[in-house]
Amino acid sequence: MSTVKKSVLFIQGGGGEEDHAADAKLADSLRKALGNAYEVHYPLLLDESAPDMGRKKQIGNEIARLKGEIILVGHSLGASMLLKYLSENRGKEKIAGIFLIATPFWEGSEDWVKGLKLKENFADNLPKKVPIFLYHCRDDEVAPFDHLDQYARKLPQAIIRVIASGGHQLNNDLRLVAKDIKAV
Repeated sequence: MSTVKKSVLFIQGGGGEEDHAADAKLADSLRKALGNAYEVHYPLLLDESAPDMGRKKQIGNEIARLKGEIILVGHSLGASMLLKYLSENRGKEKIAGIFLIATPFWEGSEDWVKGLKLKENFADNLPKKVPIFLYHCRDDEVAPFDHLDQYARKLPQAIIRVIASGGHQLNNDLRLVAKDIKAV
């Protein structure tokens, strides 16, 4: 008798092969901590010449490939683009949980940031009754820690995990994230 593994989709930070390789350590840590009951999908997302770098389309394609309920995990840009995708697209009924790590809160009026920014009412359009977890290290050198405060205000239902140290990559240790995923 075969058992069906739970699907986890991990979306990398940044774009391109170098960022994918850097976040592979996070994906591997999550895979190891979750064990055999879960299958962690870690696709390579490349930058496209679209305002959102093609991320919304790529994330939608990856979600569509997976069967049954899925757990979404994103790191850095990948986390913010998961929020953008989920708040601007349909087809969210198969999401079991959303886990966002070191998520930047994009602001400003520069052309390059326009495709990354969330709409003012983004929180109203996220899947209802789906747990959202936010993780951020106090010593994050890439996504400032105060970005977590902005998300906490916009997403009061989210479970916030403040981590004392570990930098932007959480020391490549996602055991805390895995523990929360297993509890969902």
